[in-house]
Amino acid sequence: MVTHIPEGPVCPIPLSHNDTIILGHGSGGKLTHDLIKSVFQKHFSNPFLDQGDDAARMDSSLLQGTPVISTDAHVVNPLFFPGGDIGRLAVCGTVNDVSMLGAVPKYLTASFILEEGLSIIDLDKVVHSMAVAAMEAGVFIVAGDTKVVEKGKADKLYISTAGFGLIPMNRGVISGSNARLGDKVILSGSLGDHGIAVLSARNELSFETSINSDVAPLNSLVEQMLKKAPHTHVLRDPTRGGLATTLNEIARQSQVSILINESMIPVKQAVKAVCEMLGFDPLYLANEGKFIAIVPPDEAEFALAAIQNHPYGKDAVIIGSVEGMDPGSVIMITPYGSSRILTMLAGEILPRIC
Repeated sequence: MVTHIPEGPVCPIPLSHNDTIILGHGSGGKLTHDLIKSVFQKHFSNPFLDQGDDAARMDSSLLQGTPVISTDAHVVNPLFFPGGDIGRLAVCGTVNDVSMLGAVPKYLTASFILEEGLSIIDLDKVVHSMAVAAMEAGVFIVAGDTKVVEKGKADKLYISTAGFGLIPMNRGVISGSNARLGDKVILSGSLGDHGIAVLSARNELSFETSINSDVAPLNSLVEQMLKKAPHTHVLRDPTRGGLATTLNEIARQSQVSILINESMIPVKQAVKAVCEMLGFDPLYLANEGKFIAIVPPDEAEFALAAIQNHPYGKDAVIIGSVEGMDPGSVIMITPYGSSRILTMLAGEILPRIC
């Protein structure tokens, strides 16, 4: 009898794991490669990512303008909420940050922290949502990374992104430090939609609302506005901390005062109702699909019309102006004619909102 002796160690074929994330998906081995191929490459495939290297090789002939780079992390809870999810939020948030300098977003990177036990179906939904948002924004996700941590060491899924864009060579400097006396302050739409939508998806409070998150990529809206208001001084998206905190940041950067009219600020009735019930102020709620534009007075009406002609800006209004009476302050005129000083957000209204 001849006994066959294997030439080397033989390991059993690993079990298939198609339902949930396990620690092996972060090993860098077969499970990692299978996950990348079946989820990430399936949705993100593009000429840059498909190079398969440790970094993306870009075409330098396309890089004409001033580079802009931004980075962001996303820990929203829950992962899915009315009108969006953590994937759409990750893409739109980074695209918008780049756009607020007047840059045209081009490329994103994305890294994923996965918790053991995360449903692969949920992960696939999130990645698909990112791909759809990237397509809408006209950007490529060119590089990424995936890590897995033990159950209980994270909360299902965290996403970190970086964005790269270019300011066209003929475009002026747009910065929070550029507000000028007499400028008009434009708000691109209603406040608080994102904050209330995320809150409604949580289990801590039992209430229902028809409000969807406003999460959206704003780069096409910004470009449409800048064609009509090329001398725009400031762009900023009022995310965490809301409108009041963001205006305070601008006032301090530019050393001006900002005067706004409360009666002109759009807030949906459903958002108002929840805020009244819970004691929230919509001026401090997070938004993910709105921006503030501060423009010279002779371009304000042109800018407003351009914003209103875009689907994401139909509710835009001029809410105030830049003044010089008390540099670094934000003052709101109430419907009763009195004035109220708006300060930055103190503490945290809604944790894990983005």
